[in-house]
Amino acid sequence: MASSIYSIGLSGLAAAQAGLVTTGHNIANVNTAGYSRQETLFGTSVPQFLGGFFYGRGVDVAGVRRIYADYLATQVLNTRANASQLEAMSTELSQLDNLFGDPASGLSPALNDFFAGVNAVAAHPASVPSRQALLANSNALVSRFRQIDGQLQGFRSANEDQVRGTVTAINSYASQIAGLNARITQVAHAAADGQPPSDLLDQRDHLVQQLNELVGARAVAQSDGTYNVFLASGQALVIGQDAYAMQAVPDTADPRTLQITLSLGGGTPLRLATSDVQGGKLAGVLAYRDGPLAEAQNELGRIAAVLAEAFNRQHQLGIDLNGQPGGNVFSTPSPAWVANATNTGTAALAVSIANAGALTASDYRVRYDGANWTVTRLSDNTTQSFATLPQTVDGVTFNVASGAAAAGDSFLVQPTRFAARDIALLITDPAKVAAAAPILASAPGTNTGSGTITPGSVTAAYLASPIASPIALTFNAGPGTLTGFPPTQPVTVTVGGTSTTYAAGAPVPYTAGAQISFGGIEITIAGAPANGDTFTIAPNASGVGDNRNAQLLAALANANLVSGSTTLAGALGQLAANVGAVTHETSIEFSAQSALLEQTQRAMESVSGVNLDEEAANLQRFQQAYQAAGQVMKIAGSLFDTILDIGAG
Repeated sequence: MASSIYSIGLSGLAAAQAGLVTTGHNIANVNTAGYSRQETLFGTSVPQFLGGFFYGRGVDVAGVRRIYADYLATQVLNTRANASQLEAMSTELSQLDNLFGDPASGLSPALNDFFAGVNAVAAHPASVPSRQALLANSNALVSRFRQIDGQLQGFRSANEDQVRGTVTAINSYASQIAGLNARITQVAHAAADGQPPSDLLDQRDHLVQQLNELVGARAVAQSDGTYNVFLASGQALVIGQDAYAMQAVPDTADPRTLQITLSLGGGTPLRLATSDVQGGKLAGVLAYRDGPLAEAQNELGRIAAVLAEAFNRQHQLGIDLNGQPGGNVFSTPSPAWVANATNTGTAALAVSIANAGALTASDYRVRYDGANWTVTRLSDNTTQSFATLPQTVDGVTFNVASGAAAAGDSFLVQPTRFAARDIALLITDPAKVAAAAPILASAPGTNTGSGTITPGSVTAAYLASPIASPIALTFNAGPGTLTGFPPTQPVTVTVGGTSTTYAAGAPVPYTAGAQISFGGIEITIAGAPANGDTFTIAPNASGVGDNRNAQLLAALANANLVSGSTTLAGALGQLAANVGAVTHETSIEFSAQSALLEQTQRAMESVSGVNLDEEAANLQRFQQAYQAAGQVMKIAGSLFDTILDIGAG
């Protein structure tokens, strides 16, 4: 019996020692990231049957259990991935918001100064200093477009660097998880009783958490103790002891942009769309790049393209100080396009802007299926199908310049992506500012009636056949008509919104105050002319002192040039407001997700975290148990000595 008491005391010592070891291990790892507290499990030893009774034989250490809640861990993983994605987007968007929200360094001040210069020329058309100031303001506006586009391109380059760095980190974590899978399997097989290696499991779970900060992933436990890790969209990243590497490679649709691929252990890597990458920093930087950043760059380019086209179009309708027709003030940016790397045909596109006012801030995909062409507006996936090209969609003309397309060939077209970069000032001579109108209508002083005529203006149609000599219109009182119109141009008379067109060379009924248009010339004759009174429309010999075209150029500031509904300044305001709204919304979502992450982490800590107060109590409890077990052994020894003494006596 003494030996039984001795063995019981010995088992108690071993159990108390195991408890102290586990408690000490918990305390030592209180600051170890990802550590889950451990608990020693005890069970009674198999009792001994003696003399008709079962006598206890002490305690067995059944194992060491890791305190871990799978459902809470899953919540932490999901919340962490979402918070990390929103954090990445919020950080990137704040830079974009600062760029467009700064009233001093934004585009609005330069645009306002530009139109102020146009108004100054309209007020003083013969002033060379006013013209020089306009050109200086024009150059400043172009520089500001290019500067902002350069900053946006810098954001894009930094974004691509983040994509590369994040992919490298993801591969590192995946490789470490696969390595831990191998170690866990080896340890589990080596353990005689199949006890799980808790510390290795903690290390692996912590790696999965860190992986979720970079990309949304879920770990699926297998029967052999390993984890299979899948991306949120279902693609395998780790299978057992094998990790599949991600790569950031040039996109087949646009080699200027990185695309994520995933190797599958041989063969062609799987190319992942941006939508396939969900959660984590990688999803945030990709969503920002393909969303707000691309939209801002396209919108800025659209404003540049609209400004260039509208100002050039009106400037061409004037004449400069030398009496020459106005030329282009700004270079007109051309749309960019790129063929898909998988194309098998030889077709090259010819893409041009037919009407900048109808442009959207979207990219387009042009695809040939072997019979028809489809043009898809990527902002809303609206698709139009055509049997042949050229075709014009949203102000952009799509055509094949050379070669032939094969079935399945596709092209990415970006009408406005690089317009802010490519806009340039073409005029450097102040005398070439076309502030005057090319015609001048007048009524001679010899007229006896009270008829008056406006100085006249022209439209783009005038450029096709400008007048070379004066046109004299004569009023005939009998029939009440005007004659003398060019014999090759029909005449349109508009009264109260109703227009009537008369054959070329035919007499035109006179209506006081009616607008008369022919050959791109627009005039208005009012009053009561007398029989035989004439009105002359002649080429404007000199632009000195004439500000009519400058006034029309200045009026462009208040014209709804962008999509026919918004001014240039209004479009800039909308761009800044949209960026600000997205930034604010993302910031709010990030704050909410961060609070949720903190809440789930606290819940996880309450289950798996090390509580030093609790561990201190456990230390005392196991210390006392150890001392008590030692006392049991001491008594057992005393009993054994008594037996020996009896035997000796």
